[in-house]
Amino acid sequence: MSSSKEKRLLDQVREIMRLHHYSIHTERTYTDWIKRYVQYHRMNSREDLQDGERKIEQFLTHLAVECHVAPSTQNQAMNALVFFYKKVLKTPLGGEINAVRAKKKMNIPVVLTRDEVRQIIHLLQGPSQLIVKLLYGSGLRITEAVRLRVKDIDYQMKHITVRSGKGAKDRVTTFPESIIPLLENHLAKVKILHEQDLAHGYGEVFLPYSLARKYPNAGREWVWQYVFPSRQVSTDPMSGKVRRHHVDPSVVNKAIKAAAKTLGLRKQVSAHTFRHSFATHLLERGTDIRTIQALLGHKDVSTTMIYTHVLQQGGWGVKSPLDDL
Repeated sequence: MSSSKEKRLLDQVREIMRLHHYSIHTERTYTDWIKRYVQYHRMNSREDLQDGERKIEQFLTHLAVECHVAPSTQNQAMNALVFFYKKVLKTPLGGEINAVRAKKKMNIPVVLTRDEVRQIIHLLQGPSQLIVKLLYGSGLRITEAVRLRVKDIDYQMKHITVRSGKGAKDRVTTFPESIIPLLENHLAKVKILHEQDLAHGYGEVFLPYSLARKYPNAGREWVWQYVFPSRQVSTDPMSGKVRRHHVDPSVVNKAIKAAAKTLGLRKQVSAHTFRHSFATHLLERGTDIRTIQALLGHKDVSTTMIYTHVLQQGGWGVKSPLDDL
């Protein structure tokens, strides 16, 4: 498919995704999968897109057999291509797609000890330290933490409301009381930054779905601002407006990896490691598995049960016979 035709087709994909209120992250992910699909089959025209069931089956099998992708990655590619055919090309897929399924592996999550958590947090500074404290103190995903808005934190009830988490679901999770003074000091600085933005003609934050139309002035209100704003304003690719977005998750992950390297940790530590540690340490404390499931926002308790394997130290809790010698 020629570059100009491909560009026009992808522009159409983006336009339809924005009409359906997909996030910019999903938009980029879906367009990337569609490009990979087109390139894999070396398509040169829209006619080459016909016989979608067979071609999608070949592509998904290629991902599983040759690329060794995870099941979730294969499903993501499938969802992108179904959207592409159904919503963009207006040719719903009627036949069966019997691709080779990616193998599902049960990976035991990497978990830090309490002392390791303490040491890493001690080495972090500024917003990165505050964000990591929320990852570990509230069990947030990194994207959920950076997307927090001022109104989502309830100091009196000591909880955080996570808006449109994984699966587009809202949930409530615990809020660490020890973080309140640090957070209030941080937000005082963020408010000054917001007031400066307003004075320079900016200060409007992105609002989800149709809220911007229903409440045209809400985007400039303090309660809607991001708790962790970016240092610089940027142009929103979806609307063309100049706004201050939230801090990029990569900034936090880089700081975490640098701290883990300084400490000489042999574990592969990322922002998600602190969410795993949150769940495991709650289990150690005796918190009910269903409560942890709700706090994490897991759809199925079987997903939460993975943390019980972490607690079975020494391989299913069995002491090695070598230690008896």
